Formats: sequence, C-alpha cells, structure tokens
Amino acid sequence: MIKKILVLSCLALVISQCEPAEDSTGAQFEQLLENYYEEGVRLDPIEAMSFGDARYTDRFPNLLSQDYADSLREYYRTYREKVSAFEDAQLNETQRMSKAVLEWECTINLETLEFDKYRYLPIDQMWSVNLYMGQLASGTNAQPFNSVEDYRNWLSRVDEYLEWLQTAEANMREGMKKGYVLPKSLIRKVIPQMEAMTGNGGDVENHLFYSPVEQFPDDFSDQEKDELRAAYRDTITNKIIPAYRELHDFMQNEYLPAGRETSGIAGIPNGEAYYRHQIKKYTTTDMTADEIHQLGLDEVKRISAEMEKVKEQIGYEDDLQSFFDYVRTNPELMPYDSPDEVIAHFQEIHDRVKPNVDSLFSVKPETPFEIRRTEAFREKSASAEYNPGSMDGTRPGIFYVPVPNASEYNVYGDESLFLHEAIPGHHYQISLTQENDQLPEFRKALWYSGYGEGWALYAESLGKELGLYTDPYQYFGMLSAEMHRAIRLVVDTGLHSRGWTREQAIQYSLDHEAASEAGITSEIERYMANPGQALSYKIGQIKIRELREKARTRLADEFDIRAYHAEVLETGCIPLSLLEEKINNWIAENE
Repeated sequence: MIKKILVLSCLALVISQCEPAEDSTGAQFEQLLENYYEEGVRLDPIEAMSFGDARYTDRFPNLLSQDYADSLREYYRTYREKVSAFEDAQLNETQRMSKAVLEWECTINLETLEFDKYRYLPIDQMWSVNLYMGQLASGTNAQPFNSVEDYRNWLSRVDEYLEWLQTAEANMREGMKKGYVLPKSLIRKVIPQMEAMTGNGGDVENHLFYSPVEQFPDDFSDQEKDELRAAYRDTITNKIIPAYRELHDFMQNEYLPAGRETSGIAGIPNGEAYYRHQIKKYTTTDMTADEIHQLGLDEVKRISAEMEKVKEQIGYEDDLQSFFDYVRTNPELMPYDSPDEVIAHFQEIHDRVKPNVDSLFSVKPETPFEIRRTEAFREKSASAEYNPGSMDGTRPGIFYVPVPNASEYNVYGDESLFLHEAIPGHHYQISLTQENDQLPEFRKALWYSGYGEGWALYAESLGKELGLYTDPYQYFGMLSAEMHRAIRLVVDTGLHSRGWTREQAIQYSLDHEAASEAGITSEIERYMANPGQALSYKIGQIKIRELREKARTRLADEFDIRAYHAEVLETGCIPLSLLEEKINNWIAENE
C-alpha cells in the first residue's frame, strides 16, 4: 500500500501540473509570471546573480535612493493588481499556488517600503550589502570572473556600488537627525570591517578587491592581464580605499558617539510597528510577540528536560548550567590545530550521511556541493552558512565554516550544523527548488525564512535516521542547536518588544545553552541588527513537524516519510499558511 500511495501521490502531482487551465488565460498568466521575474532581475541584479542570472553583472542600482524605492512600489503594486485579476477557477493547481505566493510577496514588500528603517540604517555588522560585496570581491563567489568582459563588468559594478556607499553615509547622517541610529555595540563591530577595506597602508596587491586579479584564467593574454592589473590598482587606490576611509572616519568620529544605548528596535521611531511587521515577514504567520515569547519559554523548558537525560547518560553529576560550561571548555571536544582539519571533519560527516539519504528522500539535488572555510576578512564575525549554487548548476552550493581559531574550535554541535546548513537542510531545500522545472522562475528565487530556516532546523532532527548522533555529545549538540533556536524566540521578543538589554539577552542565553560567551554575544548582536529573523527557525520547524505528525496519524500504516518530504520540498519556498493548506490537501487525497 505504501507503493500505491507513492504512485497515486506522484500521479496526482503530474495531473495537477498538467491540469489544463483555459488556454488563453493560462498563457496570459504564465506570461505575467515571466514578466514579473524579468522586471525583478532588472531591478535587483545583485539578487538575480546570487541564484545564477548573470545578465546584469555590471550593474549595481542604488538601492537606497528615493527613485529606486518609488520603482519598487510601482512594481509591486502593479503586479499585485494584475495577478489578483485572475480567477482561481481559470488556473491549474500550480498556477493557483503561484498566484497566492505572488500576492503575498507583493503585499509584504509593499508593507516593508512603508518603514524608513532600511533607508536610514543601511549598514550593520552582519546583514548589509557592503559585506556581500566583499564576498563577491574575493573572486570565489557568485560574481563571474571567467572572461575579460567579466573583469571589466566588476569594475563597472564597483563604480555604482561606491555611489551606494555615498548614499548610505548621507542617509545615516539624516537618520541621526531623526533618531535612526544603530546601538553602539553594533557600530563598534562595523568600524573594524570598514578599516579592513582602507588598506591600512599596505600594498594594493594585498587588498581584498584585488583578489580576482590574482586568479586570472589561463587563456588571458599578457597584455590583457597587465591592463586589468592596472585598472584594478587604479580603482582600489583612487576609489575604493578613499570611499571606505571616509565612511570609516564618519562611523568612528561621528556615528559612534551618536549611537543608541538601547538594544531593541523599539528605540527607533515607529519601532514597535516595525517589529510587528518583521514578525509577519519572517515567520509568515500572524503570531504576536507575546505568543512567540511564551512558546519560546515552553520550548526551553521541554528541551532542558531532554538535556538532563543526556547529562545523566554521560555521567556528569553537577547541574545543567555547569554542564554547559563543561561542554564549552572540554579540551576533548576541541581536537584540531588547523582549519583544514575542521573542514576535513565536516567532510567525514558528509561521508557518513550519504549512504542513508535514500531512506528519507526519493529525490536528491543534482547541484554540486562543497565545504569551504569562510573567507578571512569576515570570518571573525561570521556564522556557518550555506550559499546556494546557481540555477544552471555551474556554481556549486557552498557550506561555509568560519574557523578563526582552530585550537578553540568545539565540535560538539557539528553534526546538527551540517544537517542544517548542508544536507538535507539548505542544500536540498534550495537546490531542489531551483531544479524544479514545474515552478516559474520567480518562485525559484524566493526566500521565506519561516519555510527555509524551518526546514533546515527540522532537518537537524533527522540525524539518527541518517546515521548520526551516535555520540551523546553530538546528540547533545543537536539539542543545543534546537535550544538555541528556542532561546531566540525568548530573547528576540525580549529585546524588541519587552525592553530587554543586550546584557539581559546574553545572560539568558548563557543560562540555557552551551555556546561560548563570545558566540552568544555575536548572536544577540545579530538579532539586534535584524529584528524578527531569528524567530523563523523554530516557528517553521514546529509547523513542519506538526504537519508530519498529522500526516503520520491520519495515514497510519500508509504514511511514507519519503513521500511527505517530497510534498514539503517540491513547492519551493512558500509562506507557512500555504504549506499547511497544501499538506492538508495531500493528506485528504491519500486517506
């Protein structure tokens, strides 16, 4: 019967995707989706390039200008009106989902544009465009450097990016007058990042933005190489270094003294309303800050009880809080001397997962996958992360691991970290979306954190089924990772809706998880910089787990985990309410 369920499920999917919308209406709808995508990549060529569309790699629109904001408003208003004009009855199932997603996408972005936060607070220590440009400048990320034209396109993009930097400074000055400033603790983290780009009196050849010139393709002529070296030296010396030096001096001498003493977003004008918007944006739900805070407290209590069991299994006799310190400082959990050993350790985890994947997944991505060390210029303040591969599969998905000090690198949470960031977490979720020919292009490029991060956290719970968590410390690492996301519900809402200080949030985390104080401090400052984002993981995981349990209960012996995972993943990133509706329909069809 399980095979029958799989066959019927696949057959229903094929039928729904081939279900004939009325010909002219269906064609018009598909054209609308294509137009939406094409206009979108022209408006945001940086985002387009991140998922493999390299047609506009010479462009960097001034994302902070009023003209750009006006263009975005017109774009989202126009397409929301156009897509809403189509009747659901005239569309097939896939198209109906696309309509619902596009309406949600346009609405949430229009709501975002009503707030001035993005305009007046364009730079922070973790999330801002200048950091991504540094990744691109390394020559090993999404920006292509395969031809002479590619190298020249980057110089053109940099020229436009420098206009963005100038606007960022101007907007921050205006923000200072209106009460929009970062907390001082965040400004102190940004200043060294700016300083690193000023050259520090060193050779231009050692500057990050010179990196592509050190990696010429073999087919470049000597003359081409010489011309490009000269052009890059000139850009770095006369444009990049002066721009960063000016911004660094502004932030050091003017912005830092004006920085906020408050930690939460309520400290800026209209901050409480902005936080409500951020909750909706990142969780794709209508939950309130109070509901999320209580959910976090409940989850912290539940996971703490599970941690007690592991502590007893290991034989540690003191209390849980001292066990956290024991795990943080245990030299046996810090066995490496070099970053290469850490990367090899993650590769070994990958090797143990590979043989067990088929038991949980009927479809695997074709996009290549790599594990790399995080670039040195950002590794001190970076978390482990996944960078998606390109849609055409020519650029691999990359799992980045920061190793600023290998001798202090603690491995106890690495198995759950791999499952989250790599396989079957973000690499499966994003790559399968990009490879799905049934989805329109705009849906392949979407990212809803409630779904995407929810899936990745859910993936951590699959470790035992994938041959991991045989070591109690690694299982404790999984619980610690889940606890970390539960704590986020408490401290994010605490910071932004309950008046908590940075120090209160740090202490709450230290009291309930085994991460280092330095790591926890970086995390709390991350939440301060981007309110609400940290809520998405646990909210999404709980929903995906809840739907799995509902399907298992309702389908009983006919439930197949591979079919469930296929249903969750095949739609791509969608708001959680739409995912719930989809899974409920799937359950009803297969009962």
